[in-house]
Amino acid sequence: MKIAVLTDSTSYIPQEERDKWNIFMVPLSVTFEQETYRELIDITTSEFYNKVREAKELPKTSQPAVGDFVSIFEEIAQDYDAVISVHLSSGISGTYQAAMSAGDMVDNLEVYPFDSEISCMVQGFYALEAAKMTHEGAPVDAIMERLHEMKNSSRAYFMVDDLSHLARGGRLTGAQAMVGSLLQVKPLLHFEDTKIVPFEKIRTSKKAYKRMENLLAEDAKNAEQLRAVVIHAEREELAQNWMDELDSKFPNVEFSLSYFGPVIGTHLGEGGIGLGWYRVN
Repeated sequence: MKIAVLTDSTSYIPQEERDKWNIFMVPLSVTFEQETYRELIDITTSEFYNKVREAKELPKTSQPAVGDFVSIFEEIAQDYDAVISVHLSSGISGTYQAAMSAGDMVDNLEVYPFDSEISCMVQGFYALEAAKMTHEGAPVDAIMERLHEMKNSSRAYFMVDDLSHLARGGRLTGAQAMVGSLLQVKPLLHFEDTKIVPFEKIRTSKKAYKRMENLLAEDAKNAEQLRAVVIHAEREELAQNWMDELDSKFPNVEFSLSYFGPVIGTHLGEGGIGLGWYRVN
């Protein structure tokens, strides 16, 4: 059986990595007033944040239509027997459900949707793992079992400069946003049961960085190898410096740098920083 791997644009896997592992991608979109852009195709991340600074209102985000999935599944069906379709958390987007619906409409292709229950490059780790396993000749059942196993060790924590983006987008309750704003806290957020919820309320950015580092350290001491990613929203230099610092402290952790792209950036705002990882073995 020839198996393809598809993910959506919010995994933010670099183009060269998608090309290397032949990972298909379906984009989500952002809309400024009447103009809609497919992320990673029609608008770059820098262009997006520039437009947000100039816009009077936050853009709106939209998932791929079921028809978009049908089209790409039909394209994949020309060369493959099955596709593993890895998507951002079903608790913040209907993308996973759209993939499931489209899978029932396509002939000659077995579709295996996977809810990563997370987003950004930690979601990307699942797609990359699946793609590498397909290249090694692993069957679908083994790949899906491995992806579910990865969930047991996958972690992601992030802080944002302004909680109002999450509140206005409905990804965090208004009461939670108001409390954070009034107290000037830097709450650590994470995904729990597919939703974005506060993990801990922390007073300063410095303490938030340290808390994320300590959470990583707890997992790193019990694992032979972890793969981790530092994620930023237009804070590349700061993120790079932090990654270099972490890299020097954790020899058994392989680090990479990624970003919050347009769709996720719409809800988090500029200035966010995150740290995610999973256990390799």
